[in-house]
Amino acid sequence: MIPHKTIEELITKHSILEKDLSSGSVDKRKFAEKSKEYSDLNEIIEIAKKYISFEKEKISLEKILNDKNADNELKNMAEIELEDLKIEHKKIEKELKLFLIPKDEADKKNAIIEIRAGTGGLEASLFASDLFKMYEKISNKKKWSIEVISISKSEAGGLKEVIASIKGTNIYSTLKYESGVHRVQRVPDTETQGRVHTSAATVAVLPEVEEVDLKINDTDLRVDVFRAGGPGGQSVNTTDSAVRITHIPTGLSVSQQDEKSQHKNKAKGMKILRARLYELERSRIDQERSKDRKNMIGTGDRSERIRTYNFPQGRVTDHRVNLTLHKLEEFLEGEAFDEVIESLILKSQEATLSNLN
Repeated sequence: MIPHKTIEELITKHSILEKDLSSGSVDKRKFAEKSKEYSDLNEIIEIAKKYISFEKEKISLEKILNDKNADNELKNMAEIELEDLKIEHKKIEKELKLFLIPKDEADKKNAIIEIRAGTGGLEASLFASDLFKMYEKISNKKKWSIEVISISKSEAGGLKEVIASIKGTNIYSTLKYESGVHRVQRVPDTETQGRVHTSAATVAVLPEVEEVDLKINDTDLRVDVFRAGGPGGQSVNTTDSAVRITHIPTGLSVSQQDEKSQHKNKAKGMKILRARLYELERSRIDQERSKDRKNMIGTGDRSERIRTYNFPQGRVTDHRVNLTLHKLEEFLEGEAFDEVIESLILKSQEATLSNLN
């Protein structure tokens, strides 16, 4: 049960915001914020009022059922109406609970995605490349923009590591479930016996943060510059344009050398460092809130095996929701991606509701 006081506070808040916005007395700086709050409440206000009126309606129908003078037809109608009312009340309660779930402030942010080849040598780097292509296709379909921040290639077109920025609408809320170990089972092109090899790649999805979200003191940073190195130790250019930024309090370090300009490399490096520091702080707060954090949905744990891509059987399995789709090719093309994400979001919501209960 949700306390009536909580719902009544929502209704009162909606009413006050409505009066404030229609009066034209709201400060211009706060107008957008209050409009957004009012718009969010608008989605839920009618069912909030229904939730409050449930007890009155229930009592009214129970009176008819307990009235010895009421005829049977009226009682039957009241009984049917009461059952329907209880079913609707449960549905409304769930919707309200979902609305009242504390919002993750990072959900609406853009994201930085980091993909690294794991165990499996060359085959792991080819799989890392396949994963990056998959996220590119998903971004295309959703009209997100994706920009490579840094990339390190292996032989045969694979990727040792790629870091990219993805911008659009509600990026982090969709992609945060991708953090973890992705495992692939397939027969490599170099395999003459036709044996299936298992390799892996790790994915980390971090909310992209602005300077206003996280203040980093210049005195906490050590910036080293060096000459960018190319394949085989060759020099990429003759100036010290590569940058390594170390955050002294945490020891986190980021190197960036893709650009020819030291200034651009530093800006890209700071973008990655800011995202990693923000995520580090979020993880610390999460652990403090829940010491026994058994539910891995949406925690961004990079050591957790989250999904297996089995090529011989043409299937993809997400281990967190025990969901198997026999359409691996469609998944890698970004076609079936939402099916898995929707299941993950649903399980995450159910786990949160369970904790609220």
